[in-house]
Amino acid sequence: MTALERAGLGLLHRMDPETAHHWSLNALRAGLAPLHGGPATGARLATTLAGIPLDNPIGLAAGFDKNAVAVAPLMRAGFGFLEVGAATPRPQSGNAKPRLFRLPKDRAVINRFGFNNEGAAAIAARLAMRPRGRVPVGLNLGANKDSTDRAADFAAVLACCGLHADFVTVNVSSPNTERLRDLQGREALAALLAGVMDVRATLAKPVPVFLKIAPDLTEGDLDDIAEVALTSGLSGIITTNTTLSREALSDAQREQAGGLSGAPLFERSTRVLAQLSQRVAGRLPLIGVGGVGSGEQAYAKIRAGASAVQVYSAMVFEGLSLIPRIARELDALLARDGFATVADAVGTDRERWL
Repeated sequence: MTALERAGLGLLHRMDPETAHHWSLNALRAGLAPLHGGPATGARLATTLAGIPLDNPIGLAAGFDKNAVAVAPLMRAGFGFLEVGAATPRPQSGNAKPRLFRLPKDRAVINRFGFNNEGAAAIAARLAMRPRGRVPVGLNLGANKDSTDRAADFAAVLACCGLHADFVTVNVSSPNTERLRDLQGREALAALLAGVMDVRATLAKPVPVFLKIAPDLTEGDLDDIAEVALTSGLSGIITTNTTLSREALSDAQREQAGGLSGAPLFERSTRVLAQLSQRVAGRLPLIGVGGVGSGEQAYAKIRAGASAVQVYSAMVFEGLSLIPRIARELDALLARDGFATVADAVGTDRERWL
């Protein structure tokens, strides 16, 4: 981390977290944030995710750039791929403020945003205008809080935005929209995905569809999700979203309602990742997210079964220079253990997490 980035983070941390988030996006758009210059590269880091070539397996998780306003600078931050959103069919303001909380003692974040975004049409227009290059950009699909048919909302966002995204993610795992997680059940999920796949079939170009799941699932839940995923035409699963658990936290903000992300989520999300990897047995790629803040943690996710990883909360404390640093550390770890590629390492330490 440079002195400039350290000073910038110090300034942001003196602000309300949501205000700081807003200003970090403004700094990116204004060219004030230090950037790597493009995706971090290396022969060992190059991989493929659901048919999408990546220069490296380190992605930006959804939620950082909800409205796709900073895609161009983020493509120069070192990431191998980006995910923006979540987008809902109609604009919505989300839950009441305050709704974002830093937990510095725990290196964690709690949010209860509630899918605040400018709506699918506005986000589609920005995605259509984004620069095309070596960094794929995906869109997280959400449902409006007041919708009478949330399953149909995901299909509606895909219909509006699908042509302008390199992949899309069905997000039924946010804890901040009441009863949204109920859509992870076998029958509800199968019906929802059938509607999404029907829309995908009408698009002029095929788009990979991922599913993002919660970490707070039983073994039976994972059995159901794996079965539906393998029979629905999904391209992959993102494992996992934020947790409702508050185990072993020490920060004064720990009792805030919402989804917890960051360092405390790492072990829980990685166990779910390994359990799901065992169930899909290489038939679907998995993306590991939850608590990744170093090359060692990215490597652990990969060896637990992830083909790629995503990062967000750790950047709150480490800045964007974290991304190329994770890439360098991951490359060194692959070399140390004799892996020629990321793909060679996937799932090689899964049993430790089961």
